[in-house]
Amino acid sequence: MKVDLKAIEDAHLAPTYQKFPVTIVRGRGAKVWDDEGKEYIDCVAGYGAALVGHCNPRVVEAIKRQCEKLIACHGSLYNDARAEYLDKLVKVLPKGLTKVYFCNSGAEAVEAAIKIAWKATGKRVIVSMMRGYHGKTLGALTLTWGQKYREPFEPLPSFSRFVPYGNVDRLREALKDDVAAVIVEPIQGESGVIVPPNDYLKQVREECTQRGVLLIIDEVQTGFGRTGRLWACEHWGVEPDIMCLAKGVAGGLPMGVTAAREDVMSKLKVGEHTTTFGGNPLACAAASATLDSILLDGLLENCRTVGNYMLSELQKLKRDFKVVRDVRGMGFMLAVELRSDIRGALLSLISEGVLAAYSGRTVIRFLPPLCMSMNEAHVVLRALRKVLSNVEL
Repeated sequence: MKVDLKAIEDAHLAPTYQKFPVTIVRGRGAKVWDDEGKEYIDCVAGYGAALVGHCNPRVVEAIKRQCEKLIACHGSLYNDARAEYLDKLVKVLPKGLTKVYFCNSGAEAVEAAIKIAWKATGKRVIVSMMRGYHGKTLGALTLTWGQKYREPFEPLPSFSRFVPYGNVDRLREALKDDVAAVIVEPIQGESGVIVPPNDYLKQVREECTQRGVLLIIDEVQTGFGRTGRLWACEHWGVEPDIMCLAKGVAGGLPMGVTAAREDVMSKLKVGEHTTTFGGNPLACAAASATLDSILLDGLLENCRTVGNYMLSELQKLKRDFKVVRDVRGMGFMLAVELRSDIRGALLSLISEGVLAAYSGRTVIRFLPPLCMSMNEAHVVLRALRKVLSNVEL
């Protein structure tokens, strides 16, 4: 008798995820298969975690080698896999980011950034952006704008100060003497793939430098090539003091990274911020293979080529479908905003063999692996056109 996998999850898993009626059991590249054998183009990719593709051969081989050699090694001991990955990573990080803290997720990377900024400056206020998203652990949630996430857990700590994204004048007003840092996403993901005005991030950098305030760039979703450059901040020539990374860093295994300038990170002392699994050898081996795949397998070029084509084709939807309000994005971080609720459209896309993510009630988000081919992009675009032709205002 076939086991009802959906029923098991519904019965025992904490009810914290919006579920779709698909049970995924296998993946390869930009495709996944459900328990009935149906094939899908995966434009969710674990919300960006399967960055270099499901079961990327380099990542699979690295995990196999490492799991037969050593799986656990606490940070109080040195480790070869950790050192090898650190050496690769620091060589490609933005200029000046030479110190790294390893953890397990994006929210943890943000939590570390908060404590690093506090310790380095002796100040406590962090300026964050309206509509920004930085995670759901308590400190990260305090910097996250969305009231649907904040309200159930208020009162939250009071160290955040919010300003409108893209408005430098309001930022300038908020940078008082009590501010330790500004945290910003190069492109706001959770709020609907919001790309900033072209000179905005440079102006934020200049204001922080002039005021002696640290700049934290949250590249948890945009980092490691998602936008067609290794770091999204490169598009605007901006270098952070602290950078938060996660999602695709280890090819799908849990891992987070907080990178900082040496003079900033060195303010942390032994024992002040640690985690049992940070720098885990298995995760580091997978992360090393992931970075190799991004840099050596043409994934950045593919992201730019296919992503630019998809964006241009998606832009045509505004002309062809009244239900489409806007199209935005960069690389393989794309969004289609509708004038109506998107749940029906997402379910229809599933029927057409495409998995897409959501950003609130009206934005369909596409976060495919960097290896998604032009042919696979064509499948996604055809399916989306078919679905939109049946969506009513």
